Amino acid sequence: MAVRQALGRGLQLGRALLLRFAAKPGPAYSWGRPGPVAAWGRLERPGRAAAPGLQPRRVGWRLPDRYRFFRQSVAGLAARLQRQFMMRARGGAGPGGRAVFLAFGLGLGLIEEKQAESRRAATACQEIQAIFTQKSKLGADPLDGRRWQGFRLEEYLIGQSIGKGCSAAVYEATVAALHVNLEVAEGTRLPGRGTDLTTAGTTKVPGPGAPHFPLAIKMMWNISAGSSSEAIFRTMSQELVPASRVALAGEYGAVVHRKTKGSPKQLAPHPNIIRVFRAFTSSVPLLPGALVDYPDMLPPRLHPQGLGHGRTLFLVMKNYPCTLHQYLRENTPSPRLAMLMTLQLLEGVAHLVQQGIAHRDLKSDNVLVELDADGCPWLVITDFGCCLADERVGLRLPFPSWYVDRGGNGCLMAPEVSTAHPGPRTVIDYSKADAWAVGAIAYEIFGLANPFYGQGRARLESRSYLETQLPALPRSVPPDARQLLRSLLQREPCKRPSARVAANVLHLSLWGEHLLALKNLELDKMVGWLLQQSAVALLTNRLAERSCVETKMKMLFLANLECDALCQAALLLRAWRAAPGQLCT
Repeated sequence: MAVRQALGRGLQLGRALLLRFAAKPGPAYSWGRPGPVAAWGRLERPGRAAAPGLQPRRVGWRLPDRYRFFRQSVAGLAARLQRQFMMRARGGAGPGGRAVFLAFGLGLGLIEEKQAESRRAATACQEIQAIFTQKSKLGADPLDGRRWQGFRLEEYLIGQSIGKGCSAAVYEATVAALHVNLEVAEGTRLPGRGTDLTTAGTTKVPGPGAPHFPLAIKMMWNISAGSSSEAIFRTMSQELVPASRVALAGEYGAVVHRKTKGSPKQLAPHPNIIRVFRAFTSSVPLLPGALVDYPDMLPPRLHPQGLGHGRTLFLVMKNYPCTLHQYLRENTPSPRLAMLMTLQLLEGVAHLVQQGIAHRDLKSDNVLVELDADGCPWLVITDFGCCLADERVGLRLPFPSWYVDRGGNGCLMAPEVSTAHPGPRTVIDYSKADAWAVGAIAYEIFGLANPFYGQGRARLESRSYLETQLPALPRSVPPDARQLLRSLLQREPCKRPSARVAANVLHLSLWGEHLLALKNLELDKMVGWLLQQSAVALLTNRLAERSCVETKMKMLFLANLECDALCQAALLLRAWRAAPGQLCT
């Protein structure tokens, strides 16, 4: 609508100039046909008194049937202007009038050509997106062999502790009747097969006949929710944001018959975000290591000094070998691999933003890792206990007082969140907060210490740091990645790229060098490059026995194509390369 309004104003100006400087006396010409009409001005109504012998005078100019022009295409307007130019040229109009009409006709013709090119590019992106959306769908639920299987704790065989956080403990688990191969369901190597993660983070080889644990059970610590299932689901509802439909249709669906006002959103599945297969409540058991790791969280029947309630929430997920923090402690990714890992985080965050959800607790401990057949890590965002997923507010949270929860992990809290002061009209915008956290985590991925962790002068505070204080990345890191990380850590959100644009920057930097090398960025050539990438991704995915991480990321990129966001990323990259060493926002 804004484009049409601008065109309408341009036409008004051109016609006003033509009337002022080039109009001939005598009958005016309408758009497309000659004849005395009121197109160049509004005549007095015949009913009004006029001096005898005088023609009706013009009482002011207005655009006749103005909304008719807004509804017409630019091509139609260009054609009308060109026809009018020819008629006025035959009628002996002055050079000023011919020039005005010619300029408008040519200008609108060029605009129409660009619009047609944009429409072709948008249509091609939509068609590619439709194809790869189907190709990128996640596998079936591994517990769907029998309907409603897995909603009782007694159905699971629970192994050793995987780890614990500030609100839950996670254990490895399996189902005795489970015969579903997660390798087929998820399209990646089955974690836990061949190695078994212990509490300390080291690995051990299971003995003969030892059970494999493809699943993980997260037991929430229930201090204040009460012991009723309804109260537990209501209080811990944020943990259910990434839950599958089957998980919510079990006990949760039986307890909550209708969606209550203000209940959290449900997140559509994404390959870089954890999936909760089952969610149910059960009595708290005495699991291995409980008396040592979290005795205060147990109910009094299990520990005399325990503060927990007797019943709590259990979440069943896929078991991943390690966290990102554990992986980086023992591995140093190459610069290209580090770019792929950062790209996966940005893809996950872009999906969250598109769904109107903010994680608000991103850190390397809340990112899980598994390896593909080539040993390349695949990253999955987990732990949604602090997320903002309120349908009423979206990503803009009212902040009237300090009692409003701003999220977890204060070290990686974006500046617009950490510096917010409560007030009656204060609103915190989380649309780019998670992207800022990804920029900080990327320092760890590229082999440096996170600048917002630690103590002393080396640590930066998100509330007060200056962008010039950010540590320099190694020279081995590609310039595009260095520019992107500094751009993600800009203090002002308006100068920070969105997660979608940032992800497209890395996609183009990894695979679009030919497109970026073009002197002019033409949409038709960009579409040709996208079609080429589509063919390569489909062929590679079909021929490879197991899809590698790069192929999966290409398919994910094509499944989330947005023509505008891709053009923004390309222009951003070209600007950075045109002015190396300077941060372009």
